Amino acid sequence: MLRIDVITIFPELFGRFLEASILGHARREGRIAVSVHDLREWTRDRHRTVDDIPYGGGPGMVMKPEPLVEAIEAIAGQSSTGREGRVILLSPQGARLDQKKVAEFARERHLVLVCGRYEGVDQRVIDLAVDEEISIGDFVLSGGEIPAMVVIEAVTRLVPGVLGNPRSVESESFQDGRLEGPQYTRPAEYRGHAVPEVLRSGDHGEIERWRREKALERTKRRRPDLLTARGEEKR
Repeated sequence: MLRIDVITIFPELFGRFLEASILGHARREGRIAVSVHDLREWTRDRHRTVDDIPYGGGPGMVMKPEPLVEAIEAIAGQSSTGREGRVILLSPQGARLDQKKVAEFARERHLVLVCGRYEGVDQRVIDLAVDEEISIGDFVLSGGEIPAMVVIEAVTRLVPGVLGNPRSVESESFQDGRLEGPQYTRPAEYRGHAVPEVLRSGDHGEIERWRREKALERTKRRRPDLLTARGEEKR
């Protein structure tokens, strides 16, 4: 079973998220375990301080190393003695999350997601206790909580047994380096727009061929960079 621990100063943000939909069902079935930890539990002063002014000056505050490093070591173990978990800092400076990385995370037994805040975390936290930094895109949020939720949601869907039909994952966008093609459901016609005849034909071979073609067309139009990476841009 995959275990995920989250370190944050806002544990209350995760409540409903962890209970709803596929993720909530996966937790209740014991396919994934998610625990959320309040970073302030590792502070030592009466104000439960987790941040301080930056050396060298500048705006904002920086998250202190002591509570973060001690929280990570308490949950994942020390890097010098061998860790039980893979420690990921959610940060706009990190490598961009993609489906390949999500699949890699899903094969782990234990992930520790560290949610930064303010102007970021003290570099010594990264040097001493973080395995890698991950970003969900080229934009800035107020903290790492929403990116952590993105990682949890994406990874959970790839855990065996979580989705009712395992083939659901196989046809999704990015699984084979392409976007997913258009989807249709009832009614067969709506406001003059009809479902393509091939999808109603019952010919599974033709349907699969049509879906591959439409997926390729959509990827060329919207995300040609995906095809360039696979060497398919001229096909």
